Amino acid sequence: MSTKANGLEYSIGFNMSVTYRKLSNVLQQRLKEYEITTEQWSVLYQIANTDGLIQKEIAERSAKDKPTTTRILDQLEGKGCVYKKMGDTDRRSFLVYITDKGRSLIEKTIPIEQQVITEVKACMSDDEYSLLMELLSRINNHMSELTDRE
Repeated sequence: MSTKANGLEYSIGFNMSVTYRKLSNVLQQRLKEYEITTEQWSVLYQIANTDGLIQKEIAERSAKDKPTTTRILDQLEGKGCVYKKMGDTDRRSFLVYITDKGRSLIEKTIPIEQQVITEVKACMSDDEYSLLMELLSRINNHMSELTDRE
């Protein structure tokens, strides 16, 4: 077996990480004028899709841990994009709602995310893109199962 086959260029984790950083950097540059990071955007997007989520649901939907989600929610609240309201049934948790400012921000920036997706799709066929998304979902689910077992 060649040494190339054993190198990092064949490591799925390494390649996914490099690709993620490149995609994230492109999106970050395009979101810069809106004064929102890609991390903040992904959390705000989840809240925009389902208003009134608790922090745990937001963390799960945006694939972030609880401390990161707390930090991002605090930043978004400071920017006036979301507000928190004490839960009716559980006083320890709060519900998070998007503000008009946050909704306007998401509406202005969704086309930026869609453009990045279009640019990714430019280097592959629709079938390849669908297969890529299916495979990434399968890997994600499998890794979640492995993590849950440990």
